[in-house]
Amino acid sequence: MKKIVVFIMVLSLLAGCQSKKLETYSNTSITSGFDTFISIQVTTESQEKFDEYFQISIDKFEELNKYFDIYHTYDGVNNLKTINDQAGIAAVEVDQSIIDMLNVAKEFYDYSDGELDITMGALLQVWHKYREEGLLYMGEGELGRVPSTEELEKAKACSGWEYIEVDDENNTVFINNPCVSLDVGGIAKGFAAEVIAKELESHGVTIGVVNAGGNTRTIGTKQDDKPWRVQIENPEGNGSTLIVERKGTASFVTSGDYQRYYIADDGNIYHHIIDPRTNFPADHFHSVTIITPNSAVADALSTTIFTLPYEEGLALITKYNEEHPDTPVSAVWLMDANHEVETNNKLVAGNYLCVYTED
Repeated sequence: MKKIVVFIMVLSLLAGCQSKKLETYSNTSITSGFDTFISIQVTTESQEKFDEYFQISIDKFEELNKYFDIYHTYDGVNNLKTINDQAGIAAVEVDQSIIDMLNVAKEFYDYSDGELDITMGALLQVWHKYREEGLLYMGEGELGRVPSTEELEKAKACSGWEYIEVDDENNTVFINNPCVSLDVGGIAKGFAAEVIAKELESHGVTIGVVNAGGNTRTIGTKQDDKPWRVQIENPEGNGSTLIVERKGTASFVTSGDYQRYYIADDGNIYHHIIDPRTNFPADHFHSVTIITPNSAVADALSTTIFTLPYEEGLALITKYNEEHPDTPVSAVWLMDANHEVETNNKLVAGNYLCVYTED
């Protein structure tokens, strides 16, 4: 009799499990930090459970925004602005997330021979000033100005990792040169997306998407076993897109020249991704999209590859894949259709040439 009762109980439990149908829920916040949006999608058993996951994500995004902010201070928080303000004065004790992010940034600085350089805060601040001014001028139907070569060279001289002292044991950061400052715009959102995705995974999420201002990180495989699909925007903004597909966990990050730009009085368009070789915005491509499991890596590499000629960027990706076979990197370059590239992995799409890695 006991066996029958146990058997019935097991059947009841199985029936209860089967009756729990998983649904996909999503929500977006535009006020949680990094001057962008964060969108969360999770496949789970209820709206209530999703709301819990969404709040976890928002809380972490807001926390990381405070830590990585270079413009604002917050009560009880030592952030990047604190570090910059204390340059040449004193070491600053910081949260572990800042140490982790700086270590990733240093790794890719070394890996790219200085192409990704978060110590160029002074140079990026010059361009930020002219870009903000240029945007105001454009709103009034006028053209912006271009910083002089001398101004840019002076600012670039205030950069270099030799001035950054990161103490992993005591969780402190010290900039030993008062004119040097940090700016993590080339890696921060991707790093945040990766942290949030791992946080959700630790809370049991097995299917989901974190999108932090276009830095997309997927979790697991979709219920229907179909690939995740991410759009690469047309620089002309006419609604047409390229579609990139990938099954399982992956990150998709695009760096492009068609956002955060202004038109200057010399007739040129100046965007926000600065080439450390020239001190001017990089002009090789319209966009570079990186696909790889880790979102921080994807963000760092998309910024880096955007500033490199195609051949150098491909060589860097090839080197990375040889050294990291378990976390391969794929790339898609979008450039003018008349651009000449020696590869069979290309197609013309409208006014653009799309070039992609072997896979």
